[in-house]
Amino acid sequence: MTSTTNHDSRLVATRGTALVPVRYAQFAGAARIIASQAHRYGLYPPGFRSPPRIVGVDRSLRRFNNRVVVSVLLRGRPFVAVLADMIEGVVVANELTSRNAENARTFLWSSVESLLISDEAQTRVA
Repeated sequence: MTSTTNHDSRLVATRGTALVPVRYAQFAGAARIIASQAHRYGLYPPGFRSPPRIVGVDRSLRRFNNRVVVSVLLRGRPFVAVLADMIEGVVVANELTSRNAENARTFLWSSVESLLISDEAQTRVA
């Protein structure tokens, strides 16, 4: 039995047999953590928004007035894909390459790991 609710959800993603809604609250919480940890790591934290202004893309990046905004598509995507785009947005915004990029990705993934663990625990409730 599968049901989809859309009261505070913008995205419903499939994980195994469970439908997992990604709420704006999850996106906003992840954005706060990633921006805070990017700053702590010595990187410029971009702003995050959803959805991208460009139709048909999962992630876009805009630079203007010495600011960077990473836009991520939520609808129809698993939360882990959204997190990956947000983290990659930080890497691209800071123009990191090779080892510096890998180190930053590893640091940022460790910062949001608890979000994935709590998300998976919620999906196991039958």
